[in-house]
Amino acid sequence: MSRLQKPFKNIRELASRTTGRLRRSLSANRFYVYLAFLGPGIIAANAGNDAGGIATYSTVGAAYGYTMLWTFVPMVLTLIVVQEMCIRMGVATGQGLADLIRERFGVRLTAIVMIALLVANAGVIISQFIGISQVSELFGVPRYISVPLIAILIWLVVAKGSQERVEQVFLGISLIFLCYIASAILARPDWGEVGRQFVSPTISADPVYLFTVMAMIGTTITPFMQFFVQSSAVEKGLDEEDLGLARADVIVGTTFAMMIAAFIVIAAAATLNKAGITNIDSAATAAEALAPVAGRYAQYLFGFGLFGASMLAMGVLPLATAYSVSEALGFEKGLSRSFREAPIFLGIFTSLLFLGAAIALIPQIPQIQVLLVTQAINGVLLPIILVSIVRLSGSQEIMGRFKNGRIFNLFAWFITVVISLLSILLLARSFVAIF
Repeated sequence: MSRLQKPFKNIRELASRTTGRLRRSLSANRFYVYLAFLGPGIIAANAGNDAGGIATYSTVGAAYGYTMLWTFVPMVLTLIVVQEMCIRMGVATGQGLADLIRERFGVRLTAIVMIALLVANAGVIISQFIGISQVSELFGVPRYISVPLIAILIWLVVAKGSQERVEQVFLGISLIFLCYIASAILARPDWGEVGRQFVSPTISADPVYLFTVMAMIGTTITPFMQFFVQSSAVEKGLDEEDLGLARADVIVGTTFAMMIAAFIVIAAAATLNKAGITNIDSAATAAEALAPVAGRYAQYLFGFGLFGASMLAMGVLPLATAYSVSEALGFEKGLSRSFREAPIFLGIFTSLLFLGAAIALIPQIPQIQVLLVTQAINGVLLPIILVSIVRLSGSQEIMGRFKNGRIFNLFAWFITVVISLLSILLLARSFVAIF
């Protein structure tokens, strides 16, 4: 190599190294930008895996083994479509879902929806505190200590924190769901059979089987999640340039939440179903039943996951309700507001949180009846919410160039019709169970 060629080679090597560092830096920056947008989608989807949801998934795995795993494929797609419409509306309009429903459909419908949402969410909050009391007693801590302490802790995080800090805490709690992956691995399932059941649907005409499928869908798609994800996007100040990352947040959050739910089914199927234990009445019962089958570690991991799930739902549910009612009534709202600036918003959050804790401490409270009544109210409310979401997100006047495309809109209406029919059937079954 000549002396003249050598400097050029060194220059090319230097340029190559510089370009490589620049590419890695840009990739890292894109990653950190994405992390900054994580929040509404992941938190909302994971909050759906609450104490009631874990009980449902545990029952599915215990009673039917792996045969219902196929349902998670359509559930993931359905929840992504619904939440994408909500977050797109929040980004495009800068308004929450309750605010848009009031403007578009009037005060009367909004009042009915808000009353139903308030009662249903109050019931779910009570069930979360019952879940906390059960799992704390599983670890030897009396409920009269754990429930008030958890209520105070959540109140301090939300009422005294900023939007960014609350979101960080909720995201941190979401990591506890990883316990269910560990529980499933400790259960040593037949992974080949797990894979086959995901891609080969097992469908039965048995009424109990069909009811269980409806219960899973009802657990996955709940009204409060849609209000929360849209209001959070608005408060976070996401604009049109952020829409791509906001969609990614929804897709990642929904996929992660459904993956965790599937692992709960797998853990129960590999242990409880295999041992012939098919009667599960709560998530805490499922955790206790795991001990003699899969060992204490699996039990504690399952219980710790239930603790985190209830914690997250107890924070998100009253917050979603406070957002919705404040938007519907036109009051100030926001996690960065003080009690003096947003008394209605923080007052609703505080009242729901401590009322739920107090009721959960009542001895022998009928948890199943509370869940059935809540399920019945959500069964009425969900079709109304879904129809409102599709109509609003498909409106040229409201959404402009961000409205639903033709094919997307047809698919959204198809999902709405199917979910609404299933909700009505689930409502009828819940009505029979209550009376």
